[in-house]
Amino acid sequence: MKSEIVVVLVRGKVNTRPNVRETLKRLRLQRKNNCIIIPDVPERMGMVNAVKDFVTWGTATPDVVEKIKKKMVEGVAHLQPPRKGFGRKGIKFQFKRGGALGNRADKMNDLLMRMM
Repeated sequence: MKSEIVVVLVRGKVNTRPNVRETLKRLRLQRKNNCIIIPDVPERMGMVNAVKDFVTWGTATPDVVEKIKKKMVEGVAHLQPPRKGFGRKGIKFQFKRGGALGNRADKMNDLLMRMM
């Protein structure tokens, strides 16, 4: 089975650079708390790294991925804001520093379950 990455848009697009807006559009992330599932290939990960200051991503277990796929409309799942918030420092810092942005690796399940 191929590896899949779950990407969630955390911050809005107001006052962003045009190349960031275009990349988010190509990833089909138009609104906050939208979620997509993409294959883990270098081309897509390059796009995710280009918008790393606006999204969080990581791997999810197969049962969580199935729940997300059931909620998808035209390739995008519209999720609720997470219960108890994104993190101690909010949406302006990287996950490694206590915030919500960037690569969560295996801890993506916790966020997704709070958003469903």
